[in-house]
Amino acid sequence: MLSCTEFIPAYSELFKFLHAKGGKQAVVDFWENLSDAFLGNLRELAESKGLRGCFEYWSHTLPEEAADFRMTLDEGAGIFKIEMRACPSKGRLLAAAELTPYPAYCEHCDSLYRRVLEPLGFEYDIDLSQADQARCVLIVREKHIMK
Repeated sequence: MLSCTEFIPAYSELFKFLHAKGGKQAVVDFWENLSDAFLGNLRELAESKGLRGCFEYWSHTLPEEAADFRMTLDEGAGIFKIEMRACPSKGRLLAAAELTPYPAYCEHCDSLYRRVLEPLGFEYDIDLSQADQARCVLIVREKHIMK
């Protein structure tokens, strides 16, 4: 059986193909369609359990991908955080000398998850400034309504 990580080079090549055919917007459109079609489980968990649902979702998916990460959930402060210390997807692309990764490869996480969480009322932020080292930080916050 193939793991999800076996498809990472193909994803990167697909993103490059879409970009060549329709520019970055074609890639973003693909990511948005992917989010809509396949992230219903994240949507349901976040909708029913809030930040704890986010924690549950990534507690399953990140170990499945063999990621080196640290997650924190502080429900009192209304914050959920993932510190990706070694992203297996980007790491695999960086290690493959025969490949040139799609330059905006890591932006798919921003597009996929922001599209699910912001409409549910969460604030979503991702720091991709260390993506060239297969590291990032994702933060989801509960919006606090000022009275």
